[in-house]
Amino acid sequence: MPELPEVEYIRRMLRSAMEGARILRVLARRPNLRYAFHPDFVSRLDGQQVLAVTRRAKYLLIDLASGDTLLMHLGMSGWFRVLRRAPGRKGPASEEFEKHDHVVFEMSNGKVVVFSDPRRFGFMTLHAPGELETHTAVSKLGVEPLARGFDARALAAELGRRKTSLKVALLDQRVIAGLGNIYVSEALHRARLSPRRRASTLVTKSGDPRPAVHDLVNAIQDVLKKAIKNQYRTGSDDPFVVYDKEGQRCPRRGCTGTIKRIVQGGRSTFYCSICQR
Repeated sequence: MPELPEVEYIRRMLRSAMEGARILRVLARRPNLRYAFHPDFVSRLDGQQVLAVTRRAKYLLIDLASGDTLLMHLGMSGWFRVLRRAPGRKGPASEEFEKHDHVVFEMSNGKVVVFSDPRRFGFMTLHAPGELETHTAVSKLGVEPLARGFDARALAAELGRRKTSLKVALLDQRVIAGLGNIYVSEALHRARLSPRRRASTLVTKSGDPRPAVHDLVNAIQDVLKKAIKNQYRTGSDDPFVVYDKEGQRCPRRGCTGTIKRIVQGGRSTFYCSICQR
């Protein structure tokens, strides 16, 4: 499943292709993705100018001149690609589309944005002004890990109330929006923190963050920024230090540990039991 860096990479690609342009035509090449398209899905998009392409956690949001917002999620296998319409043609030739190309946006700037999703767990839904504020998918999300408001004190305020393990707490979208399984494992290793550790132990009785929380905030932001910068797409490269490295020697210089795999909250955790405390 695409995680926050992959979604942010796509957001930047879509912003370049769509922001400021009008949607000349939308092709919905099937009646549904995870959910059925609303009957007026295409008509509400056709002719609309794209004002902004933003991200909230792992959701992509396209703000339209009409006031509507297109909410999109990649699901397990969703991805976008951008084509360029040939001069004099209304759209790309049908042979340019592949079997799993389900939604096509033809833009006024000559770009053609194609959404592909072999497993069809992704979705696209349109929302009128004000609807997203109470939408179940986004209304209870926590702070963005790359936002200015994400610091040690903000994280401590959440961890201090958690009786779960640190790994499970960090995967809770009410704590940090969009942080996923892979990058939690990577950040915990970078911060030298055990995923088994009780989350609340990182906070003092008075609610102040211990030094480890500062290290964790820096580690989370570092691994996410590195992934975005290098345009990592899960599965196409192997940029990870500990994720899926069970049985291999810990990569930290001077550490004699071996990467172990455990299951927490139904998800695989990879860590070094020697240097992560």
